[in-house]
Amino acid sequence: MEYHNPVLLKETVDGLNIKPDGIYVDVTFGGGGHSKEILKRLGENGKLFAFDQDQDALRNTIDDTRFTLINENFRYIKRFLRFHGVKEVDGILADFGVSSHQFDVAERGFSTRFEADLDMRMNQQNKLSAFHVVNEYDEEQLKNMFLQYGELRAAPAMARLIVHHRKTKPIVTSAQLKEVLHKFLPPRHENKVLAQIYQAIRIEVNQEIEALKEFLLQTPEILKKGGRLSFISYHSLEDRLVKRFMRNGMFEGEPERDMFGNFEVPLKKVGSLIVPSKEEVKLNNRARSAKLRIAEKV
Repeated sequence: MEYHNPVLLKETVDGLNIKPDGIYVDVTFGGGGHSKEILKRLGENGKLFAFDQDQDALRNTIDDTRFTLINENFRYIKRFLRFHGVKEVDGILADFGVSSHQFDVAERGFSTRFEADLDMRMNQQNKLSAFHVVNEYDEEQLKNMFLQYGELRAAPAMARLIVHHRKTKPIVTSAQLKEVLHKFLPPRHENKVLAQIYQAIRIEVNQEIEALKEFLLQTPEILKKGGRLSFISYHSLEDRLVKRFMRNGMFEGEPERDMFGNFEVPLKKVGSLIVPSKEEVKLNNRARSAKLRIAEKV
């Protein structure tokens, strides 16, 4: 099964500052590229746990006694590490968003390039699909979704039009959705607007923002002192949450100050923001919007 080269491979794994006998977690296993690189740097007593909620990723499992693949959403990281007898780890790597494989398999419905049924589930066992969102959410829910997750100014009109159209017959395929919303797709910007529409629906279907927040809140508790987080984000909604959490240990507001007036935060930033080189973007178009942030537990 074709999985593309991982984005910022060396930089992300370098960010973990790997100790040969450490315990590490790759919470977005996918094709296993980042995991294989971590295993190369671990000694015989090191351990790597990986998470992926997508059944397809299980076919890429790595035959190595130091490696364990957990077929679950990373929002349950603490629970499943405890199940495997692990309370603390030396580093956590995440490459958020949709894998290249998910984009490239037409019937999964993630890509604007293909005609497909409305699906977009990262975990195929989930009941909520893009079909349910488009056909069963009320106008207010659709409007909020397009505004919040797609940052689409035409969100109210889009929601109204979808609700109007589905009264006659359900919207089943990507082509039908495109047809319903065609007046919002100017020829010169069609792909950009479509990508925003798809992003909004996909984030809703997979509860990506809720899952990310739940995951981030658990990381300081799981990390050993001096342990590292090395996270790649692809859109501003994700990156904003990661950036704020690494800086403040929370998503909104400011942390409490100690008696000396210093902020009490669980993490400190390591280095500055890392983005892919022009060469990497040329070789892998998916890398163009990637942002890597690294933090360490204080």
